[in-house]
Amino acid sequence: MSESFNEDIIVDSPAAPSGDVEMTESGGVAEGAADAPANKDELPFAEESADSPPPPRVTFLQYLSSPIVTLIVGTGDQETVLTAHQSLLVQSPWFAEACADFTDDGSPRQIELPNDDIDAMGCFLEFLYTGDYFPKKVPGQRALEKDPSIPEVDLTGEQLLKHARVYTIAEKFGLTNLKNLASSKIHCVNSTAKGEIAYARYVYEFTSKDDTTIRAPVANFWAMRSHTLRAEAEDEFRNLCLEFPQFGYDVLTRVLDEKLKRERNEKMHPGTGSARKRPRHSSQA
Repeated sequence: MSESFNEDIIVDSPAAPSGDVEMTESGGVAEGAADAPANKDELPFAEESADSPPPPRVTFLQYLSSPIVTLIVGTGDQETVLTAHQSLLVQSPWFAEACADFTDDGSPRQIELPNDDIDAMGCFLEFLYTGDYFPKKVPGQRALEKDPSIPEVDLTGEQLLKHARVYTIAEKFGLTNLKNLASSKIHCVNSTAKGEIAYARYVYEFTSKDDTTIRAPVANFWAMRSHTLRAEAEDEFRNLCLEFPQFGYDVLTRVLDEKLKRERNEKMHPGTGSARKRPRHSSQA
């Protein structure tokens, strides 16, 4: 998978002048309609004066000086206790709401996360503190940094699942930048048919039907390569289609759309040769 995802940059247009102007039938301005505000405080964006100082920068030391929050991740034998600084956690809208209930009376600042994956939580916290998580992307390449603990080819889908879990936990906690980062790392993983099956199953089980950012590349991948990869994991592919009919429908839709596109091209260019013919090679040296 090689798609990249960039956030759209929205540029606000300048605000229109304050006050509606009502035109009369004669083309003049209705009396009092264009009166300017008498008080400067009534002007639009009066609080955004050029003389207003910028908000103070929050230093990393200030983050580290904030209260410590205990995070209890998982349940039973899988329960793990983590800690994080509150000022970093509240960058997430989800944690901001949870931390708003804390008081300064000395009671413990504790949040339970029984259904979250511990490794994904570790990546989430690593991102809050450093702006990235392991493995990092290699600049200018569609690849991740090498590590002896990570195989060159993701045979089981564990690498894909790692980034998919980070994606879903970022969705839960409302960190768009982390979602985009995890999505981009997914497309840097070299996996097998069975690995892609495990990844597709997770995506269709734990993401919203409307989340085309992560679902569309999965369906496109199988629509384009199912005829070759299905032989490597035919039973798994069939079971996935039966378990998640939406997956089968999404793949079939793309296959049929591509078929219709080819038929239209053939009608528009009937003189072109068949794509099944071997390319001609020049006899010149």
